[in-house]
Amino acid sequence: MAEEKTEPEGPKVDAAPEVDCGITTPPVEFIATDDPTKPPRKGIALCLSGGGYRAMLFHVGALIRLNQLGLLTKIDRISSVSGGSITAGVLGLNWKKLDFQNGTAKNLQAELVDPIRKLAAKTIDVFSVLEGLVAGGAANRIAHEYRTYLFDNATLQDLPDPKPRFVINATNVQSKALCRFSRPFMWDWRVGKIENPKIELAVAVAASSAFPPVLSPLELRLDPNDFAPNTGKGLQREPFTSDVILTDGGVYDNLGLETAWKDYDTIWVSDAGGMYAPEEHPHRDPVRHTLRILDLLDNQVRSLRKRQLIGSYKCKIRKGAYWSIWEDIATFSVATPLGCPVAKTQKIAKIDTRLEGLDSEDQEKIINWGYAISDAAMRKYGGVEPEQEPPQFPYPAVGVG
Repeated sequence: MAEEKTEPEGPKVDAAPEVDCGITTPPVEFIATDDPTKPPRKGIALCLSGGGYRAMLFHVGALIRLNQLGLLTKIDRISSVSGGSITAGVLGLNWKKLDFQNGTAKNLQAELVDPIRKLAAKTIDVFSVLEGLVAGGAANRIAHEYRTYLFDNATLQDLPDPKPRFVINATNVQSKALCRFSRPFMWDWRVGKIENPKIELAVAVAASSAFPPVLSPLELRLDPNDFAPNTGKGLQREPFTSDVILTDGGVYDNLGLETAWKDYDTIWVSDAGGMYAPEEHPHRDPVRHTLRILDLLDNQVRSLRKRQLIGSYKCKIRKGAYWSIWEDIATFSVATPLGCPVAKTQKIAKIDTRLEGLDSEDQEKIINWGYAISDAAMRKYGGVEPEQEPPQFPYPAVGVG
């Protein structure tokens, strides 16, 4: 993940604007195969944003709290991008090992938290980038690291079936569309669908987290004959079906909303994405100036999608809860929230979004913060009884700093 620059004093979280429910714009783009008039089905989708190791650990904290509340087994779909896909991939691969008793997995620590923390202690992006500069394929090296530390040779067929459906999202650079990896299919609506794909889970997660420019692209070699006939709109032909060029899923959809919002009436969103700071003296050379412009575009898209999502809640188009790594926990106004001074949580939010090893204390702070803010959001907006207070931080000795 590329390092993000953030406001020295911590950026403010925008309040949701007043919404005219007659003209609300949805936070996703309807495509040619969609019916925008079709109502969503009853069910819950959880979206995990990008943001490198920071997001990976933040979402772990949220999942710990959702598990305590007995809500993991109620989720129908988990849609993820980038750093969120690392967490989703581990949860999906180990789902069948979880020991659920009365709706709560008693061994979540061993099957989710421990393997992710083991990876979070390792720096895997620097060597991958250097190897990519020499031999090409930084994303392929990242896939190797995921294979080594998390997934071994597991494929998409090792994900749960049928529930929850895990959807790992990447962006197809050629078709400009979302490429969805799941157990039933790999699908780009323009290129076509491969049913029951045998693609390695490590490769799918590496594609989803191939952050440009340093970890992108991931090149996927496919057999055109594997595509189901007539499942693509206009691009079901070589080289689109043989040499697929993928980049970070957050390029297309920074919250992982696309494959969730269209299908389900309840959307929970865990957002550990970044914000970009003002610069007094921006670079003027073509390369760095272009990167700055791309940062601004990304920031605007993130902000717009968030406002549209919250607008859909306000207009009762969707039910759900949204929580952000940048949020002030006091905005939720719940009884007895965990102690999370905004000055300390802003420091957590400024941790780099790279795949760079973090010390144990920083890992625990990020997990604690994801746990606390998701608890506040769910007690306020997620249908959780207000009196279901969290017992304590997962790592009480550390808190949030």
